[in-house]
Amino acid sequence: MNSDSVIQLLQNGFRLSVGATAALIESLQDSQKREEFLAKLMHSELSELVAELTDKGEITEQEAREFVDSLWQQRNQQNQPSQPDSQTSSDVPGTSATTTTDNPVVSPNVQQELQELTDQVAALRKELEKLRSENHQS
Repeated sequence: MNSDSVIQLLQNGFRLSVGATAALIESLQDSQKREEFLAKLMHSELSELVAELTDKGEITEQEAREFVDSLWQQRNQQNQPSQPDSQTSSDVPGTSATTTTDNPVVSPNVQQELQELTDQVAALRKELEKLRSENHQS
């Protein structure tokens, strides 16, 4: 088994986990989706369900990346100086820039979602490390 197939397997496993988590959260939040999801679980082939959850995980991963990118972009825009022609201490060789900015106002829902996503990533990372250590022991 080459390293590309291992990476692809891990990536698909990650996406499957994210997709299953997203489907679970959706089913907990909406009773109609819960019924649809349970019906799919009962009547779908396992390979179809895995493919669907993997696709859902890939979409969720892309949405999360876009969300984080937009947060970084907003933060970078807020941190840019109002006068681009002025020289900052970071423009002078041998010095570093130190700026103080107020914390941007972020809605509590966004902060909570970001924290939940961070916790999920940490849990997945921990699980991945556990699997890697088990794999090395075998």
